[in-house]
Amino acid sequence: MITENNTAPPLVLATRILAVGSLLGLIVLGLAWELYLAPIRPGSFLLAFKVLPLCVPLAGLLKNRMYTYRWVSLLVWLYFTEGAVRAYSDKPPSNYLAMVEVVLCLTLFVACALHVRLRLKAVRKEG
Repeated sequence: MITENNTAPPLVLATRILAVGSLLGLIVLGLAWELYLAPIRPGSFLLAFKVLPLCVPLAGLLKNRMYTYRWVSLLVWLYFTEGAVRAYSDKPPSNYLAMVEVVLCLTLFVACALHVRLRLKAVRKEG
């Protein structure tokens, strides 16, 4: 929450940066993975479209909208599931990229959950 001097508490700012960073990381990883690093089939680019739903909440996170943090924490589980399945079933290097995806998803979820909790706590303190 924004305090009277228009600065966010440091922990709220840290969770915001972590959430935006991990979301950007998921977008970049998804594109690089499916286009260059380990596509399912050479020349196939259609699976790269899986990052489009991740681009939608980016604007909301950058604008610091509480609602976006809440629903991103639910959306990220779809990508977590994909990462977990592919980490178990794919061959290297794809399974390593899937493990990175799982870590980024967990980071994004924790950052969003903490951000919402800390902002609500800050509002209760002010009110």
